[in-house]
Amino acid sequence: MTTLPDTAQQDRTARAALERARTLLDPALRAWVHRLPGPVARVASYHFGWTDGAGRPASGTAGKALRPALVIGCAEAVGGTAQAALPPAVAVELVHNFSLLHDDILDGDATRRHRPTAWKVFGASAALLAGDALLIHAGRVLSDQPGHPLSVTGVRWLSEATTQLIEGEQSDLAFEERAHVTLAECLAMSERKTAALLSCACALGALWGGGAPEQVDALRRFGTHLGLAFQIADDLLGIWGAPEVTGKPAGADLAARKKSLPVAAALDSGTAAGRRLAERYAGPRAGQAAGGPDERLSGGPAAQAAEVAELTALVEEAGGRAWAERAAGEQLDLALACLEAARPARSAAAELAALARLAARRDH
Repeated sequence: MTTLPDTAQQDRTARAALERARTLLDPALRAWVHRLPGPVARVASYHFGWTDGAGRPASGTAGKALRPALVIGCAEAVGGTAQAALPPAVAVELVHNFSLLHDDILDGDATRRHRPTAWKVFGASAALLAGDALLIHAGRVLSDQPGHPLSVTGVRWLSEATTQLIEGEQSDLAFEERAHVTLAECLAMSERKTAALLSCACALGALWGGGAPEQVDALRRFGTHLGLAFQIADDLLGIWGAPEVTGKPAGADLAARKKSLPVAAALDSGTAAGRRLAERYAGPRAGQAAGGPDERLSGGPAAQAAEVAELTALVEEAGGRAWAERAAGEQLDLALACLEAARPARSAAAELAALARLAARRDH
C-alpha cells in the first residue's frame, strides 16, 4: 500500500474530526433551532442548509463545524469527552452563525455556501432577527444546565468573546470609510472579529473537559493564534480564492473596498504599487460615479471585473500576498507551540494540529 504524504494524512485526520463534530453537533443544534418561533426557525433552518426558501428539506451545507470541532478536540486533549463538551460546542456554533447572518447583511453579500444568503431570500429584517435569536439561544444552551458548576463561567466567557467579535465587526466597517488604516490596526481588528471566538471555543472545550488552569490558558492562546492564521488565510481567499471554494464571487473583498490584511500590508508597504492601490481605493468604484452610489456609469460587470483584476495585481505587487502567506505560517507555528504547551493527549493533539493546519491553509 502506498503511504500518503504527510499533508494528505493530516487532511484526512482534520476532515474526519470535522465530520465527527458535525455528526455529534447537528441533532442538538437542530433541536435548539426548532425551539425558536416558527418564522424565525424557518430563516435559521434555511441558513444552516437544512431547508430551501419554501421550507422544504434540502441538502445544503451547514458549514465545516471548525469551532465545535475545536471545542470537542480541546476537551479530549485534557482528558474530557466529546459528549460532555457538546453544550459549549452548540453554543459556539450558534454565536458563529449569528455573526454570519448579520455579516451578510452588513456587507451586502448575496451568496454564502454556494446559494443566496438568508437576507436575500427572506429580507434583511427577518435575517437580522434570526441572528439575534441564535445569539440568545447560545446563552441558553450554557445556562439551561441546572447546577452545572461551569455554566456561569461559560456564559461570561462566551459573552466576552461575542462582545469582542461585535467590536471587531464595527471596526471592520469603520475601516471602509477611512482613507488609511495601519496593518497593526487591522491585526487588532482581526483578533477581535475572528480570533476571539476561536480562542473562546478552545478555552470552553478545555474547561468542560476538566483541564487544569494552565492547560485552559495554553489552549486559549492556541485558539487566538489559530484564529489569526485562519483570518489571514481567509483574506487571501477573499482576493485569490476560486468561487467554487469560497462560495462568493472572485475578488468580492476588493470590489467592496475591504481593508483586509493583505490589502493593509500593501497599503503600508511604502511602495509605488501601494500608493497606487491607495489612490484606487479612495476613488470611485467601477460602475459608480463620484457623486455617489446611485449615479451609475456604463461598463457594468466587465468594468468591475477589470477593476478587481487591477486591484489584485497591485496588492500582489506591493507585497500584500507575500506578507499574508508568511504571517499565516508564523501564526500557525505559534498556535502549534501553544498546543504543545498544553500537554495534550496524543490522539487529540494530532487532530487539533491537523485542524489548525487545514484552517490556516484554507485552499480546500
